[in-house]
Amino acid sequence: VAPGANIGVEYAVFEATHGSSPQFAGMNKMNPSAMIFSAVMMLRYIGEGQAADILEKATAEVILEGKFVTFDLANGEPVGTEQMADAIIRKVKEYA
Repeated sequence: VAPGANIGVEYAVFEATHGSSPQFAGMNKMNPSAMIFSAVMMLRYIGEGQAADILEKATAEVILEGKFVTFDLANGEPVGTEQMADAIIRKVKEYA
């Protein structure tokens, strides 16, 4: 869930702190929130604070609701990466 940023003098890179987990590629089971929160940080870095706020709020609400979350966050039946991302997209559209 932890986002990451490497900010230099001329360039910045935003990524999940856990890395890419290539062994799980294409399996539709990994939590997308670290990448999404990294995107939130990037949006703030480039001056898109309103978009960052919307994306952050949408992601946090999906996690707190716990209905459309991946196995690492689920108390009940987990969903896949795509389903969690779709739930976040629905929330973003509500706020935009």
